[in-house]
Amino acid sequence: MTASSRILIIDYGSQFTQLIARRVREARVYSEIHPPTRSVQWIRDWKPTGIILSGGPNSVYADNAPIADPALFDVGPVLGVCYGMQLIAHLQGGEVKRGGQRQYGRDEIHPTRDSVLFRGFSPGESTTVWMSHGDHVEQAPPGFRITAAGPGTPVSAFEHESKPIYGVQFHPEVAHTPRGAELLANFLFEVCGATPSWTPGAFIEEEVAKIRRQVGDAQVICGLSGGVDSSVAAALVHRAIGDQLTCVFVDTGLLRLHEREQVEQTMQRHLGIKLVTVDAAERFLSALKGIAEPEAKRRAIGHTFIDVFEAATAEAGTHAKFLVQGTLYPDVIESSSPTGGPSVTIKTHHNVGGLRPDMQFALIEPLRELFKDEVRNVGRELGLPEEMVGRHPFPGPGLAIRVLGEVTRPSLDVLRQADAIYLEEIRSANLYAEIWQAFAVLLPVRSVGVMGDERTYDNVVALRAVTSTDGMTADWYPFPHDVMARISNRIIREVDGVNRVVYDVSSKPPATIEWE
Repeated sequence: MTASSRILIIDYGSQFTQLIARRVREARVYSEIHPPTRSVQWIRDWKPTGIILSGGPNSVYADNAPIADPALFDVGPVLGVCYGMQLIAHLQGGEVKRGGQRQYGRDEIHPTRDSVLFRGFSPGESTTVWMSHGDHVEQAPPGFRITAAGPGTPVSAFEHESKPIYGVQFHPEVAHTPRGAELLANFLFEVCGATPSWTPGAFIEEEVAKIRRQVGDAQVICGLSGGVDSSVAAALVHRAIGDQLTCVFVDTGLLRLHEREQVEQTMQRHLGIKLVTVDAAERFLSALKGIAEPEAKRRAIGHTFIDVFEAATAEAGTHAKFLVQGTLYPDVIESSSPTGGPSVTIKTHHNVGGLRPDMQFALIEPLRELFKDEVRNVGRELGLPEEMVGRHPFPGPGLAIRVLGEVTRPSLDVLRQADAIYLEEIRSANLYAEIWQAFAVLLPVRSVGVMGDERTYDNVVALRAVTSTDGMTADWYPFPHDVMARISNRIIREVDGVNRVVYDVSSKPPATIEWE
Protein backbone atom coordinates (compact mmCIF):
# COMPACT_ATOMS: atom_id res chain seq x y z
CA MET A 1 0.00 0.00 0.00
CA THR A 2 1.35 3.40 -1.00
CA ALA A 3 -0.12 6.39 0.79
CA SER A 4 0.92 9.99 1.35
CA SER A 5 0.68 9.31 5.10
CA ARG A 6 0.75 5.98 6.88
CA ILE A 7 0.97 4.84 10.44
CA LEU A 8 2.86 1.74 11.50
CA ILE A 9 1.25 -0.11 14.41
CA ILE A 10 3.50 -2.53 16.26
CA ASP A 11 1.39 -5.38 17.64
CA TYR A 12 2.36 -6.42 21.14
CA GLY A 13 -0.63 -8.72 21.49
CA SER A 14 -3.46 -6.50 22.71
CA GLN A 15 -7.03 -7.52 22.00
CA PHE A 16 -7.52 -3.89 20.93
CA THR A 17 -4.71 -3.65 18.35
CA GLN A 18 -7.18 -3.91 15.47
CA LEU A 19 -9.21 -1.10 16.98
CA ILE A 20 -6.16 1.17 16.85
CA ALA A 21 -5.87 0.47 13.13
CA ARG A 22 -9.56 1.09 12.68
CA ARG A 23 -9.52 4.41 14.55
CA VAL A 24 -6.55 5.63 12.51
CA ARG A 25 -8.33 4.73 9.29
CA GLU A 26 -11.50 6.43 10.48
CA ALA A 27 -9.36 9.57 10.58
CA ARG A 28 -8.62 8.81 6.89
CA VAL A 29 -4.99 7.93 7.52
CA TYR A 30 -3.74 4.56 6.29
CA SER A 31 -2.36 2.15 8.88
CA GLU A 32 -0.81 -1.30 8.92
CA ILE A 33 -0.14 -3.72 11.77
CA HIS A 34 3.23 -5.46 11.98
CA PRO A 35 4.99 -7.63 14.57
CA PRO A 36 7.63 -6.40 17.01
CA THR A 37 10.16 -8.55 15.13
CA ARG A 38 10.39 -5.97 12.33
CA SER A 39 13.90 -4.55 12.24
CA VAL A 40 14.58 -0.84 12.58
CA GLN A 41 15.97 -0.86 9.04
CA TRP A 42 12.75 -2.43 7.76
CA ILE A 43 10.76 0.25 9.58
CA ARG A 44 12.95 3.01 8.12
CA ASP A 45 12.44 1.58 4.62
CA TRP A 46 8.66 1.46 5.23
CA LYS A 47 8.83 5.20 5.96
CA PRO A 48 6.05 5.59 8.52
CA THR A 49 4.55 8.99 9.20
CA GLY A 50 4.22 7.85 12.79
CA ILE A 51 4.49 4.72 14.92
CA ILE A 52 2.04 3.40 17.53
CA LEU A 53 3.12 0.72 20.00
CA SER A 54 0.06 -1.30 21.01
CA GLY A 55 -0.91 -2.69 24.37
CA GLY A 56 -0.27 -6.31 25.29
CA PRO A 57 -0.63 -8.94 28.02
CA ASN A 58 3.07 -9.19 28.96
CA SER A 59 5.23 -7.49 31.55
CA VAL A 60 8.14 -5.55 30.08
CA TYR A 61 10.56 -7.07 32.60
CA ALA A 62 9.42 -10.68 32.05
CA ASP A 63 11.56 -13.26 30.27
CA ASN A 64 10.85 -13.39 26.53
CA ALA A 65 8.64 -10.28 26.67
CA PRO A 66 8.36 -8.63 23.24
CA ILE A 67 10.67 -5.67 23.07
CA ALA A 68 11.79 -2.87 20.74
CA ASP A 69 15.13 -1.58 19.50
CA PRO A 70 15.71 1.83 21.18
CA ALA A 71 16.77 3.10 17.75
CA LEU A 72 13.07 2.94 16.86
CA PHE A 73 12.57 6.23 18.69
CA ASP A 74 14.75 8.03 16.14
CA VAL A 75 12.69 6.87 13.11
CA GLY A 76 9.66 9.09 13.66
CA PRO A 77 7.01 10.17 16.17
CA VAL A 78 6.04 7.37 18.57
CA LEU A 79 2.91 6.86 20.69
CA GLY A 80 2.93 4.03 23.23
CA VAL A 81 -0.42 2.66 24.43
CA CYS A 82 -0.56 0.75 27.75
CA TYR A 83 2.19 -1.90 27.31
CA GLY A 84 3.63 0.37 24.61
CA MET A 85 3.95 3.19 27.15
CA GLN A 86 5.53 0.84 29.70
CA LEU A 87 7.98 -0.32 27.03
CA ILE A 88 9.01 3.27 26.32
CA ALA A 89 9.54 3.86 30.05
CA HIS A 90 11.52 0.63 30.40
CA LEU A 91 13.78 1.35 27.42
CA GLN A 92 14.32 5.02 28.34
CA GLY A 93 15.32 4.43 31.96
CA GLY A 94 12.00 4.81 33.77
CA GLU A 95 10.51 2.45 36.35
CA VAL A 96 7.69 0.00 35.63
CA LYS A 97 6.04 -1.86 38.50
CA ARG A 98 3.31 -4.41 39.02
CA GLY A 99 0.44 -2.84 40.94
CA GLY A 100 -1.22 -4.39 43.91
CA GLN A 101 -4.35 -5.00 41.85
CA ARG A 102 -5.00 -5.16 38.14
CA GLN A 103 -6.78 -2.03 36.93
CA TYR A 104 -9.52 -2.81 34.47
CA GLY A 105 -12.39 -0.58 33.44
CA ARG A 106 -13.31 3.09 33.44
CA ASP A 107 -11.19 5.60 35.30
CA GLU A 108 -10.94 9.38 35.49
CA ILE A 109 -7.78 11.26 34.59
CA HIS A 110 -6.94 14.92 34.03
CA PRO A 111 -4.20 16.70 32.05
CA THR A 112 -1.53 18.06 34.34
CA ARG A 113 0.11 20.48 31.90
CA ASP A 114 -0.10 21.72 28.33
CA SER A 115 0.55 18.91 25.87
CA VAL A 116 -0.05 18.62 22.14
CA LEU A 117 -1.55 15.20 22.79
CA PHE A 118 -4.25 16.76 24.99
CA ARG A 119 -4.85 19.82 22.81
CA GLY A 120 -8.52 20.78 23.18
CA PHE A 121 -8.69 19.43 26.75
CA SER A 122 -9.04 22.08 29.46
CA PRO A 123 -6.26 22.15 32.09
CA GLY A 124 -7.31 20.03 35.05
CA GLU A 125 -10.44 18.83 33.19
CA SER A 126 -11.48 15.36 34.23
CA THR A 127 -12.03 12.91 31.38
CA THR A 128 -13.11 9.27 31.34
CA VAL A 129 -10.68 6.67 29.99
CA TRP A 130 -10.52 2.88 29.78
CA MET A 131 -7.74 1.14 31.69
CA SER A 132 -6.63 -2.47 31.25
CA HIS A 133 -3.31 -3.23 32.90
CA GLY A 134 -1.56 -5.03 35.73
CA ASP A 135 1.70 -3.08 35.51
CA HIS A 136 2.09 0.68 35.55
CA VAL A 137 4.77 3.33 35.13
CA GLU A 138 5.97 4.15 38.64
CA GLN A 139 8.44 6.80 37.54
CA ALA A 140 8.74 8.55 34.17
CA PRO A 141 12.14 8.21 32.45
CA PRO A 142 14.72 11.02 32.57
CA GLY A 143 13.86 13.71 30.05
CA PHE A 144 10.11 12.90 30.18
CA ARG A 145 7.35 14.91 31.84
CA ILE A 146 4.00 13.65 33.14
CA THR A 147 1.10 15.12 31.15
CA ALA A 148 -1.92 13.37 32.73
CA ALA A 149 -2.69 11.73 36.04
CA GLY A 150 -5.52 9.98 37.84
CA PRO A 151 -6.27 8.66 41.32
CA GLY A 152 -5.40 5.08 40.37
CA THR A 153 -2.61 5.92 37.91
CA PRO A 154 -0.38 8.90 38.83
CA VAL A 155 1.50 8.52 35.55
CA SER A 156 -1.43 8.25 33.12
CA ALA A 157 0.44 9.91 30.25
CA PHE A 158 3.88 11.29 29.56
CA GLU A 159 5.94 12.85 26.78
CA HIS A 160 9.57 13.54 26.04
CA GLU A 161 10.66 17.12 26.64
CA SER A 162 12.17 17.58 23.18
CA LYS A 163 11.47 14.48 21.06
CA PRO A 164 8.06 13.37 19.64
CA ILE A 165 7.72 10.40 21.99
CA TYR A 166 4.43 10.00 23.86
CA GLY A 167 2.81 7.40 26.08
CA VAL A 168 -0.67 6.83 27.54
CA GLN A 169 -1.49 4.17 30.10
CA PHE A 170 -5.14 3.96 28.98
CA HIS A 171 -6.70 2.82 25.70
CA PRO A 172 -7.78 5.78 23.52
CA GLU A 173 -8.91 3.41 20.75
CA VAL A 174 -11.89 1.90 22.61
CA ALA A 175 -15.35 3.44 22.72
CA HIS A 176 -15.19 3.53 26.53
CA THR A 177 -12.65 6.36 26.22
CA PRO A 178 -15.08 9.01 24.87
CA ARG A 179 -12.41 11.52 23.79
CA GLY A 180 -9.92 8.94 22.60
CA ALA A 181 -10.49 9.82 18.95
CA GLU A 182 -9.48 13.43 19.71
CA LEU A 183 -6.28 12.30 21.36
CA LEU A 184 -5.40 10.02 18.43
CA ALA A 185 -6.22 12.82 15.98
CA ASN A 186 -3.85 15.11 17.88
CA PHE A 187 -1.10 12.53 17.50
CA LEU A 188 -1.84 11.94 13.80
CA PHE A 189 -2.22 15.51 12.66
CA GLU A 190 -0.55 17.74 15.26
CA VAL A 191 2.44 15.52 16.05
CA CYS A 192 2.92 13.44 12.88
CA GLY A 193 1.60 15.98 10.37
CA ALA A 194 -0.36 13.22 8.61
CA THR A 195 -2.57 13.92 5.59
CA PRO A 196 -6.14 12.47 5.68
CA SER A 197 -5.96 10.85 2.23
CA TRP A 198 -7.08 7.27 2.98
CA THR A 199 -10.41 7.08 1.08
CA PRO A 200 -12.39 4.37 -0.75
CA GLY A 201 -11.50 5.99 -4.07
CA ALA A 202 -7.78 5.95 -3.27
CA PHE A 203 -7.99 2.32 -2.17
CA ILE A 204 -9.78 1.28 -5.37
CA GLU A 205 -7.29 3.07 -7.59
CA GLU A 206 -4.31 1.40 -5.96
CA GLU A 207 -5.88 -2.05 -5.65
CA VAL A 208 -6.92 -2.05 -9.31
CA ALA A 209 -3.33 -1.34 -10.32
CA LYS A 210 -2.06 -4.04 -7.96
CA ILE A 211 -4.49 -6.65 -9.35
CA ARG A 212 -3.49 -5.83 -12.92
CA ARG A 213 0.18 -6.30 -12.06
CA GLN A 214 -0.51 -9.58 -10.26
CA VAL A 215 -2.79 -11.12 -12.88
CA GLY A 216 -1.36 -9.93 -16.18
CA ASP A 217 -3.33 -11.61 -18.96
CA ALA A 218 -4.30 -14.69 -16.88
CA GLN A 219 -7.85 -15.84 -16.27
CA VAL A 220 -9.41 -15.41 -12.82
CA ILE A 221 -12.26 -17.20 -11.10
CA CYS A 222 -14.29 -15.82 -8.20
CA GLY A 223 -16.46 -17.79 -5.84
CA LEU A 224 -19.50 -15.56 -5.59
CA SER A 225 -21.82 -16.06 -2.63
CA GLY A 226 -23.94 -12.95 -3.12
CA GLY A 227 -22.80 -11.59 0.24
CA VAL A 228 -21.14 -8.23 0.71
CA ASP A 229 -17.55 -9.45 0.77
CA SER A 230 -17.54 -11.62 -2.34
CA SER A 231 -19.70 -9.14 -4.28
CA VAL A 232 -17.38 -6.20 -3.57
CA ALA A 233 -14.30 -8.35 -4.23
CA ALA A 234 -15.79 -9.44 -7.56
CA ALA A 235 -16.71 -5.88 -8.55
CA LEU A 236 -13.22 -4.64 -7.67
CA VAL A 237 -11.45 -7.39 -9.63
CA HIS A 238 -13.85 -6.86 -12.55
CA ARG A 239 -12.98 -3.16 -12.50
CA ALA A 240 -9.33 -4.20 -12.87
CA ILE A 241 -9.43 -6.97 -15.47
CA GLY A 242 -12.91 -7.04 -17.02
CA ASP A 243 -13.77 -10.24 -18.91
CA GLN A 244 -10.72 -12.07 -17.62
CA LEU A 245 -12.91 -12.70 -14.57
CA THR A 246 -15.49 -15.46 -14.39
CA CYS A 247 -17.69 -15.59 -11.31
CA VAL A 248 -18.92 -18.97 -10.13
CA PHE A 249 -21.94 -19.03 -7.90
CA VAL A 250 -22.19 -22.34 -6.09
CA ASP A 251 -25.58 -23.44 -4.83
CA THR A 252 -24.28 -25.42 -1.87
CA GLY A 253 -27.69 -26.30 -0.55
CA LEU A 254 -26.62 -24.35 2.53
CA LEU A 255 -28.08 -21.02 1.41
CA ARG A 256 -30.93 -18.96 2.80
CA LEU A 257 -34.43 -19.10 1.34
CA HIS A 258 -34.55 -17.92 -2.34
CA GLU A 259 -30.89 -16.91 -2.16
CA ARG A 260 -29.93 -18.51 -5.46
CA GLU A 261 -32.56 -16.62 -7.42
CA GLN A 262 -31.69 -13.31 -5.74
CA VAL A 263 -27.97 -13.71 -6.36
CA GLU A 264 -28.35 -14.63 -10.02
CA GLN A 265 -30.66 -11.70 -10.68
CA THR A 266 -28.65 -9.12 -8.74
CA MET A 267 -25.20 -10.15 -9.97
CA GLN A 268 -26.13 -10.25 -13.62
CA ARG A 269 -28.04 -6.96 -13.48
CA HIS A 270 -25.51 -4.89 -11.54
CA LEU A 271 -22.09 -6.40 -12.16
CA GLY A 272 -22.34 -7.27 -15.85
CA ILE A 273 -19.79 -10.06 -15.47
CA LYS A 274 -19.64 -13.64 -16.65
CA LEU A 275 -21.59 -15.75 -14.14
CA VAL A 276 -21.71 -19.53 -13.99
CA THR A 277 -24.11 -21.21 -11.54
CA VAL A 278 -23.25 -24.66 -10.22
CA ASP A 279 -25.82 -26.81 -8.43
CA ALA A 280 -23.71 -28.72 -5.93
CA ALA A 281 -26.18 -29.22 -3.07
CA GLU A 282 -25.95 -33.01 -3.10
CA ARG A 283 -22.17 -32.88 -3.17
CA PHE A 284 -21.97 -30.66 -0.10
CA LEU A 285 -24.54 -32.62 1.85
CA SER A 286 -22.64 -35.81 1.05
CA ALA A 287 -19.35 -34.23 2.21
CA LEU A 288 -21.03 -33.18 5.49
CA LYS A 289 -22.68 -36.52 6.19
CA GLY A 290 -21.92 -37.75 9.69
CA ILE A 291 -19.90 -34.63 10.62
CA ALA A 292 -20.93 -32.69 13.72
CA GLU A 293 -17.70 -30.99 14.84
CA PRO A 294 -17.57 -27.33 13.70
CA GLU A 295 -13.95 -27.26 12.48
CA ALA A 296 -14.45 -30.50 10.57
CA LYS A 297 -17.51 -28.96 8.88
CA ARG A 298 -15.50 -25.93 7.81
CA ARG A 299 -12.70 -28.06 6.38
CA ALA A 300 -15.12 -30.30 4.50
CA ILE A 301 -16.94 -27.31 3.03
CA GLY A 302 -13.69 -25.50 2.13
CA HIS A 303 -12.26 -28.54 0.36
CA THR A 304 -15.51 -29.18 -1.51
CA PHE A 305 -15.59 -25.55 -2.62
CA ILE A 306 -12.16 -25.89 -4.20
CA ASP A 307 -13.16 -29.13 -5.95
CA VAL A 308 -16.24 -27.39 -7.34
CA PHE A 309 -14.23 -24.37 -8.47
CA GLU A 310 -11.70 -26.56 -10.25
CA ALA A 311 -14.43 -28.52 -12.01
CA ALA A 312 -16.34 -25.36 -12.94
CA THR A 313 -13.19 -23.76 -14.33
CA ALA A 314 -12.46 -26.79 -16.48
CA GLU A 315 -16.03 -26.94 -17.77
CA ALA A 316 -16.06 -23.22 -18.55
CA GLY A 317 -12.75 -23.56 -20.38
CA THR A 318 -11.24 -20.56 -18.57
CA HIS A 319 -8.07 -22.32 -17.30
CA ALA A 320 -8.03 -19.84 -14.45
CA LYS A 321 -4.81 -19.37 -12.50
CA PHE A 322 -6.24 -17.17 -9.74
CA LEU A 323 -9.08 -17.48 -7.24
CA VAL A 324 -10.67 -14.35 -5.76
CA GLN A 325 -11.64 -14.64 -2.11
CA GLY A 326 -13.43 -12.05 0.01
CA THR A 327 -11.16 -12.34 3.04
CA LEU A 328 -11.42 -9.39 5.44
CA TYR A 329 -9.11 -8.14 8.18
CA PRO A 330 -11.18 -9.69 11.03
CA ASP A 331 -11.17 -13.03 9.14
CA VAL A 332 -7.39 -13.05 9.16
CA ILE A 333 -7.07 -11.86 12.73
CA GLU A 334 -9.44 -14.43 14.17
CA SER A 335 -7.71 -17.25 12.32
CA SER A 336 -4.14 -16.40 13.24
CA SER A 337 -1.83 -13.50 13.83
CA PRO A 338 -1.56 -12.11 10.30
CA THR A 339 1.82 -10.55 10.94
CA GLY A 340 3.60 -13.16 12.97
CA GLY A 341 2.93 -11.13 16.10
CA PRO A 342 1.72 -12.41 19.46
CA SER A 343 -2.01 -12.29 18.71
CA VAL A 344 -3.85 -15.45 19.68
CA THR A 345 -5.72 -17.76 17.31
CA ILE A 346 -9.44 -17.93 18.14
CA LYS A 347 -10.76 -20.24 15.42
CA THR A 348 -10.32 -21.33 11.85
CA HIS A 349 -12.37 -18.70 10.07
CA HIS A 350 -14.85 -19.53 7.34
CA ASN A 351 -12.96 -17.43 4.79
CA VAL A 352 -9.45 -18.53 5.69
CA GLY A 353 -9.02 -21.95 7.17
CA GLY A 354 -10.63 -24.41 4.77
CA LEU A 355 -8.41 -24.21 1.70
CA ARG A 356 -6.35 -27.22 0.68
CA PRO A 357 -2.57 -26.83 0.55
CA ASP A 358 -2.51 -28.48 -2.91
CA MET A 359 -5.05 -26.03 -4.36
CA GLN A 360 -4.30 -25.26 -8.02
CA PHE A 361 -5.19 -21.55 -7.73
CA ALA A 362 -3.15 -18.63 -6.50
CA LEU A 363 -5.25 -16.43 -4.23
CA ILE A 364 -6.33 -12.85 -4.86
CA GLU A 365 -7.64 -11.32 -1.63
CA PRO A 366 -8.22 -7.63 -2.45
CA LEU A 367 -10.13 -6.90 0.78
CA ARG A 368 -7.93 -8.63 3.35
CA GLU A 369 -6.74 -5.33 4.84
CA LEU A 370 -10.25 -3.86 5.22
CA PHE A 371 -12.85 -3.89 7.94
CA LYS A 372 -16.47 -4.58 7.02
CA ASP A 373 -17.58 -0.94 7.01
CA GLU A 374 -14.65 -0.07 4.73
CA VAL A 375 -15.74 -2.86 2.37
CA ARG A 376 -19.26 -1.43 2.26
CA ASN A 377 -17.89 2.02 1.42
CA VAL A 378 -15.71 0.58 -1.33
CA GLY A 379 -18.79 -1.19 -2.71
CA ARG A 380 -20.73 2.06 -2.77
CA GLU A 381 -17.82 3.77 -4.50
CA LEU A 382 -17.88 0.99 -7.11
CA GLY A 383 -21.58 1.66 -7.72
CA LEU A 384 -23.09 -1.44 -6.15
CA PRO A 385 -26.71 -1.09 -4.97
CA GLU A 386 -27.45 -0.47 -1.31
CA GLU A 387 -29.50 -3.66 -0.98
CA MET A 388 -26.29 -5.53 -1.77
CA VAL A 389 -23.69 -3.59 0.22
CA GLY A 390 -26.01 -3.14 3.20
CA ARG A 391 -26.67 -6.87 3.66
CA HIS A 392 -25.85 -8.48 6.98
CA PRO A 393 -22.70 -10.64 6.97
CA PHE A 394 -23.28 -14.26 5.98
CA PRO A 395 -20.62 -16.93 6.67
CA GLY A 396 -18.94 -18.79 3.84
CA PRO A 397 -20.09 -22.22 5.14
CA GLY A 398 -23.65 -20.88 5.12
CA LEU A 399 -26.31 -22.53 7.22
CA ALA A 400 -24.05 -25.50 7.94
CA ILE A 401 -22.53 -23.69 10.93
CA ARG A 402 -25.97 -22.61 12.11
CA VAL A 403 -27.23 -26.18 12.27
CA LEU A 404 -25.48 -27.35 15.42
CA GLY A 405 -24.61 -31.00 15.02
CA GLU A 406 -24.91 -33.03 11.82
CA VAL A 407 -26.26 -31.17 8.80
CA THR A 408 -29.19 -32.86 7.04
CA ARG A 409 -31.68 -31.72 4.45
CA PRO A 410 -34.61 -31.72 6.95
CA SER A 411 -32.63 -29.68 9.49
CA LEU A 412 -31.65 -27.17 6.81
CA ASP A 413 -35.28 -26.83 5.70
CA VAL A 414 -36.39 -26.07 9.27
CA LEU A 415 -33.64 -23.52 9.81
CA ARG A 416 -34.15 -21.90 6.40
CA GLN A 417 -37.83 -21.26 7.08
CA ALA A 418 -37.23 -19.95 10.61
CA ASP A 419 -34.43 -17.66 9.42
CA ALA A 420 -36.57 -16.25 6.60
CA ILE A 421 -39.40 -15.38 9.00
CA TYR A 422 -36.93 -13.77 11.41
CA LEU A 423 -35.38 -11.50 8.78
CA GLU A 424 -38.76 -10.69 7.25
CA GLU A 425 -40.08 -9.45 10.59
CA ILE A 426 -36.91 -7.45 11.26
CA ARG A 427 -37.30 -5.68 7.93
CA SER A 428 -41.01 -5.18 8.51
CA ALA A 429 -40.21 -3.44 11.81
CA ASN A 430 -37.61 -1.24 10.03
CA LEU A 431 -34.86 -2.57 12.29
CA TYR A 432 -32.60 -4.23 9.70
CA ALA A 433 -30.25 -1.25 9.34
CA GLU A 434 -29.86 -0.95 13.13
CA ILE A 435 -28.54 -4.50 13.41
CA TRP A 436 -25.06 -5.65 12.35
CA GLN A 437 -26.07 -9.29 11.94
CA ALA A 438 -29.19 -11.35 12.67
CA PHE A 439 -29.77 -15.05 12.12
CA ALA A 440 -31.42 -18.17 13.48
CA VAL A 441 -29.62 -21.23 14.84
CA LEU A 442 -31.05 -24.76 15.01
CA LEU A 443 -30.00 -26.31 18.31
CA PRO A 444 -29.17 -30.04 18.69
CA VAL A 445 -31.81 -30.45 21.40
CA ARG A 446 -35.53 -31.08 21.51
CA SER A 447 -38.01 -29.77 24.02
CA VAL A 448 -41.45 -30.74 25.25
CA GLY A 449 -44.32 -28.55 24.13
CA VAL A 450 -48.08 -28.53 23.69
CA MET A 451 -49.80 -27.65 20.41
CA GLY A 452 -53.55 -27.83 20.44
CA ASP A 453 -54.35 -30.73 22.73
CA GLU A 454 -51.28 -32.73 21.76
CA ARG A 455 -47.93 -33.06 23.44
CA THR A 456 -44.95 -32.34 21.15
CA TYR A 457 -41.24 -33.10 21.29
CA ASP A 458 -39.69 -30.80 18.70
CA ASN A 459 -36.78 -28.57 17.75
CA VAL A 460 -35.50 -25.48 19.53
CA VAL A 461 -34.49 -22.43 17.48
CA ALA A 462 -32.17 -19.80 18.92
CA LEU A 463 -32.22 -16.27 17.54
CA ARG A 464 -29.13 -14.05 17.45
CA ALA A 465 -28.96 -10.32 16.65
CA VAL A 466 -26.01 -8.08 17.43
CA THR A 467 -24.86 -4.51 17.02
CA SER A 468 -21.26 -3.88 16.02
CA THR A 469 -19.07 -1.64 13.91
CA ASP A 470 -16.45 -4.10 12.70
CA GLY A 471 -17.35 -7.57 13.95
CA MET A 472 -14.42 -7.58 16.38
CA THR A 473 -16.69 -6.79 19.32
CA ALA A 474 -20.48 -6.94 19.48
CA ASP A 475 -23.45 -6.45 21.82
CA TRP A 476 -26.78 -8.24 21.63
CA TYR A 477 -29.62 -6.21 20.17
CA PRO A 478 -32.51 -5.25 22.53
CA PHE A 479 -35.59 -6.01 20.45
CA PRO A 480 -38.90 -4.37 21.38
CA HIS A 481 -40.98 -6.99 23.15
CA ASP A 482 -43.80 -6.88 20.63
CA VAL A 483 -41.41 -7.55 17.73
CA MET A 484 -39.79 -10.46 19.55
CA ALA A 485 -43.20 -11.90 20.42
CA ARG A 486 -44.33 -11.66 16.79
CA ILE A 487 -41.16 -13.37 15.55
CA SER A 488 -41.45 -16.21 18.06
CA ASN A 489 -45.15 -16.75 17.44
CA ARG A 490 -44.71 -16.87 13.66
CA ILE A 491 -41.80 -19.32 13.78
CA ILE A 492 -43.60 -21.73 16.12
CA ARG A 493 -46.85 -21.40 14.20
CA GLU A 494 -45.47 -21.62 10.65
CA VAL A 495 -42.37 -23.83 10.85
CA ASP A 496 -43.28 -27.48 11.23
CA GLY A 497 -41.08 -29.16 13.83
CA VAL A 498 -40.32 -26.15 16.05
CA ASN A 499 -42.02 -25.66 19.42
CA ARG A 500 -39.61 -23.36 21.25
CA VAL A 501 -37.72 -20.14 20.39
CA VAL A 502 -34.97 -18.65 22.58
CA TYR A 503 -32.94 -15.43 22.25
CA ASP A 504 -29.16 -15.17 22.69
CA VAL A 505 -28.14 -12.27 24.97
CA SER A 506 -24.36 -12.88 24.89
CA SER A 507 -21.87 -10.17 23.92
CA LYS A 508 -18.61 -10.63 22.02
CA PRO A 509 -16.38 -11.19 23.89
CA PRO A 510 -16.76 -13.56 25.66
CA ALA A 511 -19.01 -15.22 23.06
CA THR A 512 -18.42 -15.10 19.32
CA ILE A 513 -21.11 -13.78 16.96
CA GLU A 514 -21.65 -17.14 15.26
CA TRP A 515 -22.35 -20.16 17.45
CA GLU A 516 -19.87 -22.41 15.58
